[in-house]
Amino acid sequence: MPTMNLSRGMRMFLPFLSWLPNTSKRDLSADLMAGITGAIVVLPQGVAFAVIAGMPPEYGLYAGMVPAIIAALFGSSRHLVSGPTTAASIVLFSSLSVYAEPGSIDYVALALTMTFMVGVFELALGLARMGALVNFISHSVVVGFTAGAAILIAAKQLKHFFGIDMDAGGHLHDILITFGHQLGEINPYVTGVALFTLFSGIAVKRWLPRIPYMVVAMVAGTLLAWLFNHFLGEATTAIATVGALPDSLPPLSAPNLTLENIKNLTPSALAVTLFALTEAVSIGRALAARGGYRIDGNQEFIGQGLSNLAGAFFSGYVATGSFNRSGLNYQSGARTPMAAVFAGLLLMIIVVFVGPLAAYLPKAAMAGILFLVAWGLIDFREIAHILHASRRETGVMAVTFFGALFLELEFAIFAGVLLSLVLYLERVSKPRIFTRAPDPRLDKRALSSDPNLPQCPQLRILRIDGSLFFGSVNHVQEVFDRIREASPDQRHLAIVAEGINFVDLQGGEALVEEARRRKADGGDLYLIDVKEGLWNSLERYGCLEATGARNLFRSKTAAIHAIHHKLNKDRCASCDKRIFTECGAKPAV
Repeated sequence: MPTMNLSRGMRMFLPFLSWLPNTSKRDLSADLMAGITGAIVVLPQGVAFAVIAGMPPEYGLYAGMVPAIIAALFGSSRHLVSGPTTAASIVLFSSLSVYAEPGSIDYVALALTMTFMVGVFELALGLARMGALVNFISHSVVVGFTAGAAILIAAKQLKHFFGIDMDAGGHLHDILITFGHQLGEINPYVTGVALFTLFSGIAVKRWLPRIPYMVVAMVAGTLLAWLFNHFLGEATTAIATVGALPDSLPPLSAPNLTLENIKNLTPSALAVTLFALTEAVSIGRALAARGGYRIDGNQEFIGQGLSNLAGAFFSGYVATGSFNRSGLNYQSGARTPMAAVFAGLLLMIIVVFVGPLAAYLPKAAMAGILFLVAWGLIDFREIAHILHASRRETGVMAVTFFGALFLELEFAIFAGVLLSLVLYLERVSKPRIFTRAPDPRLDKRALSSDPNLPQCPQLRILRIDGSLFFGSVNHVQEVFDRIREASPDQRHLAIVAEGINFVDLQGGEALVEEARRRKADGGDLYLIDVKEGLWNSLERYGCLEATGARNLFRSKTAAIHAIHHKLNKDRCASCDKRIFTECGAKPAV
């Protein structure tokens, strides 16, 4: 079904109809290979994340099945993979451990309840078209957050990469300090498997790009670990593996929506909702920028909401976009959301039929793969571009980057977004204001900002590029005051308003006040090239009556002609500058 034939409601609730019918066999083949890789990667991650969340290990796998499929089909990103994540697991644990013993039946019931509530909140925000909230996540925030998270991903794999028994939790500096204290405990066999996996992936990616390098790297690492164990013995190599997995599909479940649970969990569910959406959309936008497309924030909210609602009934806990698996999905060559669907379906098959074989998959091989993923997520070219292009954006990127490294991931995003907003407000609070004058070198009545052009002794022409709102009023009024003090004889002020897109009540009142002061001095205020939206706003705020509707013009020609009649003719007679054609000079045409 072509996209153009879908109604808005069908695009919202059945978005997969816009891309699934147009998916080619070649796309499905690439997606299947990416899905295989993703399904393998989620095996150890799901178990680990469930333990972090205080849930039974199998619930981490369940969260990567049905929720991942629903999020892929009903979201808008081609590469985003949803499921259990480290940050979401930590947030869940901190929220629920005060109400029940982690791992207990009551704890699982609370987790399912919170998952349902998060899904409801996410879906409500999506249906309310609040996806515009993600527009406040600037590109610099995404680049900085992605790079910081990528380094953190690699840092958390150091224990598996080098075979060190250490706590990989906490911030980057905590991990590195702990790692430094354990350098003498590095296991050469584990490190060898990890390095062999890493270099195998790099080699295949560089010289055999058509082959799924991550799958090859996993197999290579697994074979090397088997050889080490076969010839040296497991007691000598001490190569840890993922271990046996449960062989069951996710059982049906239900949230426990009592009034007490809702009351206790609502604050935490709201916090988790905001964090989960920010994380998912940030990842989605980062990958969309790399893939050359755009995502729909509203649709992503809906997809995430439906994903968690489904998870609450299929034994999953809070799911959101995963940096690890989404980056892996992109690096593996996924072309459509079917890659995430395949990963979810294949995970079910693996758990049921091939689960015991995961006992042979070395954790060191997984660490090597995640090192590759982390490296691929760092956009060095875009980082260099931001560093050279803008100090403001560099600051935003740096705050987000270092926040991801040394603070909480969600706080890093919020800090970057907040700084972006502050810098944006600071910038728009000071609209560009510069003097204009007729340029005889240009056609017709063209105005120029050349400071060497002569100005009319009685009329100052200004151009304002920016909105007149409560945040910019003070700056604009200060400029008016400086002009009045520096050029008291220029009692008439004309503002070229084609760069003014918006004016609020306070901005309109500032224009009214300037008009009154100009009239009291024997001059007046005029607006030129007034857009319809600006005109309507001034009329709605009652500013036209105060300033005079006759002083608003839609063209420079009509404005200068009308203003010239109001100038002091005695002063015009003694002026030899001949600025305007009305002054009697040769027309500048």
